[in-house]
Amino acid sequence: MRGQTPIRSAMILAAGRGERMRPLTDRTPKPLLAAGDRPLIGHHLAALARAGVREVVINHAHLGAQIEAALGDGAAYGLHIRYSPEETALETGGGIVQALPLLGPDPFIVVNGDVWTDFALDRLRLADADLAHLVLVDNPAHHPAGDFVLDGDRVRAEGGPRLTFSGIGVYRPALFEGCSPGRFPLAPLLRAAMAAGRVSGEHHRGRWIDVGTPERLAALDRELSR
Repeated sequence: MRGQTPIRSAMILAAGRGERMRPLTDRTPKPLLAAGDRPLIGHHLAALARAGVREVVINHAHLGAQIEAALGDGAAYGLHIRYSPEETALETGGGIVQALPLLGPDPFIVVNGDVWTDFALDRLRLADADLAHLVLVDNPAHHPAGDFVLDGDRVRAEGGPRLTFSGIGVYRPALFEGCSPGRFPLAPLLRAAMAAGRVSGEHHRGRWIDVGTPERLAALDRELSR
């Protein structure tokens, strides 16, 4: 990829209410639900540290104080964590825009807090001309239609066959230029950048799980506990 540079900062999206995970999330925020020997978000923090990331921003809304109490300043993971609290969840686009002052001027990784994967985050790069780089995976049974098309190293909004967006990406702050604060999704920004040919991608064929239901969480916990 052109102009490859390592990414040194990241954001973990942890503001969702976790409706599909109820009643587990009535008293515990979804990122703190255990999978194996640590909470879901702990797997991401460990992976980011292994990738050489040191600065991490975590947004939160529902029971966010528990997340801050559990993770603190991130020293236990070899990271420096800062928080972006939201009174009500701002969706992905709005959450990232609110956190931009904490993320700085360089490209940054964003990871959904409710997925688990063996993808090596140190592989992530962003070419100088691109606004985003997305990791795509095979379509899971609960999302057979997929999201986007991978054409070589370009991600397109239309065509086929489609793959599923993993919730792992690299974004340049310029992707959000002109966005107003508030609640809004990320997908329209990505589609506009795709239309301009400025979104790259890759197909991860390893392990990836959308931990969206108590049943999937229990299966992952059994697997990791073994």
